Amino acid sequence: MTGGKFMRIAVLRETADAERRVAATPETVKKLIALGAMVAVEAGAGLGANIADAAFTDAGAAIGDRAATVAGSDLILAVQTPDIADLPGIASGTMLAGTVSPFTNRARTDGYAAAGVTAMAMELMPRITRAQSMDILSSQSNLSGYKAVIDAAEAYGRAFPMMMTAAGTISAARVFVMGVGVAGLQAIATARRLGALVSATDVRAATKEQIESLGAKAIFVDAVKGIEGEGSGGYATEMSDEYKAAQAALVSSHIAKQDIVITTALIPGRPAPRLVTDAQIATMRPGSVIVDLAVESGGNVEGSVVGSSPLVHGVTIIGHRNMPSRLAADASALYARNLYNFIAAFWDKDAGLKFAEDDDIVKGVTLTRGGTIVHERLVAA
Repeated sequence: MTGGKFMRIAVLRETADAERRVAATPETVKKLIALGAMVAVEAGAGLGANIADAAFTDAGAAIGDRAATVAGSDLILAVQTPDIADLPGIASGTMLAGTVSPFTNRARTDGYAAAGVTAMAMELMPRITRAQSMDILSSQSNLSGYKAVIDAAEAYGRAFPMMMTAAGTISAARVFVMGVGVAGLQAIATARRLGALVSATDVRAATKEQIESLGAKAIFVDAVKGIEGEGSGGYATEMSDEYKAAQAALVSSHIAKQDIVITTALIPGRPAPRLVTDAQIATMRPGSVIVDLAVESGGNVEGSVVGSSPLVHGVTIIGHRNMPSRLAADASALYARNLYNFIAAFWDKDAGLKFAEDDDIVKGVTLTRGGTIVHERLVAA
């Protein structure tokens, strides 16, 4: 490890489909330099988020091509980390931080291990108090929930709030949010601000109070035990068969009355649970809209398609790819701050990044180290 005053941090230009975000902004580049690091940014890295190369150079970063940016770097930052073959000249011992998706792309993680790269999956950040400012899932999901409502409003083609006019009254849109994590809560708040009548449901009983605090109606199965156990960090785990049946019956009766449905349910490391069936979609009135925020993980909605918005039974099912990237400037700003907060928390002014291997945050995100897979969930797989 080089000394803190000479540590080199690289920022990559994203190449994944529909990815417009960038892992650093001029703001965070200045902060990284203030810590004592040198920063190199790949040419064109910020263009998708409306950040010109000149803005990075003004902040103190060096601009170069991929090979020049990677060469000699101690830490590489990315939104979606690339395969090892797309990191020319990367040296053994280099650290790499970003979204890795190790459970759906094990070969990529194996490639990092074989090259001696220390790969850190920021999406596995533990949901503990001192890691809140580093939590990329929360920051990006917050924007996804907001954008889901805006996209739904555009596709719906009718007004959200009730309007009383001399020509008559327009009824408020009815919005049903399924899954009340960060994205779901923001979707509730946004739909309420637009004047919709909002209801929401979740398998975690603790979310009922959160739903009601935002002015929405909580739709819950009360007579049946819900999930088999709430996962670590407040994530939901798999529902019992009895609960699934009761939930399906409740949703079927409720969804037929809704104009817009937004689904947000994810289970880390597993395919997204199916929440809405084709039969339930058929009960909605033509012109209704469903937004499936879990479409890239298998989908909560039967018939949803990644990157498309098919019309099913007269209902538009929106399955946009990479929802946070649709707000690339704001998403990049938040993501970059998450990464900076992570780096700053482990920065030593004389030695640069110093990770204690037994630290809960370090253990939570580190996938590979010293040429081997070290994350307990991957070792056990």
